[in-house]
Amino acid sequence: MPFADYFAEFTLIDYLTNFIDVLLVWYVIYKLITVIRGTKAVQLLKGIFVIVIVQSFSRLFGFTTLSWMMEQALTWGFLAVIIIFQPELRRALEQLGRGRLFSKSNIQEEEEQMQVVESIAKAVGYMAKRRIGALIAVERETGLSDYIETGISLESHVTSELLINIFIPNTPLHDGAVVIQKNRVAAAACYLPLSESPYISKELGTRHRAALGISEVTDSITVVVSEETGSVSITKNGELHRDLNMDGFKELLTNELMQSTKVKQPSSSKWSFRGRDNG
Repeated sequence: MPFADYFAEFTLIDYLTNFIDVLLVWYVIYKLITVIRGTKAVQLLKGIFVIVIVQSFSRLFGFTTLSWMMEQALTWGFLAVIIIFQPELRRALEQLGRGRLFSKSNIQEEEEQMQVVESIAKAVGYMAKRRIGALIAVERETGLSDYIETGISLESHVTSELLINIFIPNTPLHDGAVVIQKNRVAAAACYLPLSESPYISKELGTRHRAALGISEVTDSITVVVSEETGSVSITKNGELHRDLNMDGFKELLTNELMQSTKVKQPSSSKWSFRGRDNG
């Protein structure tokens, strides 16, 4: 049958059905990508893509043995995926069962994000008054799973009480960073990369360098409470906002995490390094 005659048999309903079918497939793919974003599954997809390319070239150039090996890798790889990525698959199925995988209202997301902001602000206010050192990184678009794996998994609701207890001195989890992912405390005692910028003041301690380091390689928002002075700082996009009062801190944190209007200038001095602060 000629190509033109094949499409001539299509009715308007057929075109509309196929169009909706394609849109639904792309939507499902998009939602699945949002589930695995920031997890080890992303690296798996890259590996599968490489295997497919190698298999295509091996067939093109007649590399029989290599082509057979790639086919076996794809055939048995499906079973390996189920075993290796069982936690991610379970989480996706749980979200599907709760009806959260394909539908989550903006109002619900806004409420959850606001609850996170309130919990962090309350915990930071408590720790700043008592000079309890803290380091809290909040994931945004760039995944922080590589850093979460360096810490102790928690997967808990974000509450001020939990954050305070984590950073109480001499407790098992106080040394390191807390990472908040998808409005949950994903892990504590995580290692963050230290900034190697030569322009950072020598007065800054490890916490501030770690906060700057993670902000240089991701788009996360990181909160620092100095153990020496009790000062509160926020890092984002490689910038350090230091000596924030609680109103300025909460305003900046809210504007960044809620993705609302442009951040107003808080009552702090950006990159104003004053006094000794080993954070």
